[in-house]
Amino acid sequence: MTLGFSVQKLENGSNNLSSSDIQSFCQLESEQLTSQYPIFFARIVYHDCLLKNHQEVIRYGQYQAPFSPKTLAYLQSEVWLTDFPPALTVHEFKLKGFSSISYICPIAYRNQKPEYIQIITHEPLSESLQLYLKRSAMLLSKYVDIYLDYGRQKTEIQLLEDILHRIGHQLRNSLGLIGLYAHNLCLGLENSPWQEQATIIGESIQDLDTNLNDLIDCGQGAKLRVDFQDLRSLVVESIKNLQPLINEKKIKISIPDTSTTLKIDRLQMKQVFDNILSNAVHFSPNLGTITCSWQIFKDEVLIKISDQGKGLSKKDLQKIFTPFYSRRRGGTGLGLTIAKKIILDHQGSIWAQVLSESGAQFSIILPRPRSIN
Repeated sequence: MTLGFSVQKLENGSNNLSSSDIQSFCQLESEQLTSQYPIFFARIVYHDCLLKNHQEVIRYGQYQAPFSPKTLAYLQSEVWLTDFPPALTVHEFKLKGFSSISYICPIAYRNQKPEYIQIITHEPLSESLQLYLKRSAMLLSKYVDIYLDYGRQKTEIQLLEDILHRIGHQLRNSLGLIGLYAHNLCLGLENSPWQEQATIIGESIQDLDTNLNDLIDCGQGAKLRVDFQDLRSLVVESIKNLQPLINEKKIKISIPDTSTTLKIDRLQMKQVFDNILSNAVHFSPNLGTITCSWQIFKDEVLIKISDQGKGLSKKDLQKIFTPFYSRRRGGTGLGLTIAKKIILDHQGSIWAQVLSESGAQFSIILPRPRSIN
């Protein structure tokens, strides 16, 4: 007699560490179900967004002999699934050659296939056990949704990394050629009044190359150089860099006196605030106000930066973090894309919204070190 878990692939695919998390969760749920009499068999079918296929987890109750391969193949064929009931409802289905009773509780319908919990029992389920089954399905549904969001973020990060590397290497070649010509020009203009301008060109190329290296490093989450940093000091530093334009437009910046400590990559996170504040200053009207605020919670901090500009359209909200989408004339459309990539690398989240009065607001959630009070 074999007891324990059976995890099988319904389509071709390979396991990885991330997928094992949801498998473990399903295994735990199936174990809890089969510990409830009269349930002696539990089967959970779900879609793995990372492996891009459907998976199943099987659990037998104590003292229950495993089904034959032919019986399992019959259950996996789903020929008995003659109807598709609403999600999170319990329905009985007749199984060919079974004297036992079979129930399913759908979790969701994704990728043209159902996700569900199937149980087989010795006798009809009581109302309390049907409620227990529904609650298990609801919990699993929420876990799958979280896992799906994780899969989307992972795909998004990979896309951004590919874009950053492609752009970075293309620009590096051009900058290297321009830098070489600037150096030769500087040597050829010795003792000439134009030599100073040629030197400035060469130094600017070096600055661009340094920024480009930071950009390429931004595309590699493993290269985060995290350390304890003061949030307010970092925001103030970004504001100082924009001071000439702030003074020109006579913009008022509101910033809290309070602060908190975050464990972040200082240079990359400063780039986030540089991009968001630069946009806020650019789109703010003369004499406008930009408001920076944050709420400090036990495990995270919520940062908000809002302006009094024209706000964001529905199209902006949909595409504002998409590479090469820009509302600024001459903009690259990469600033907010890079900002989102950096926030995701820090296990945070960022989103934009339209304020009811006027203007746009960017919100950021970042985790706080547990050792910080």
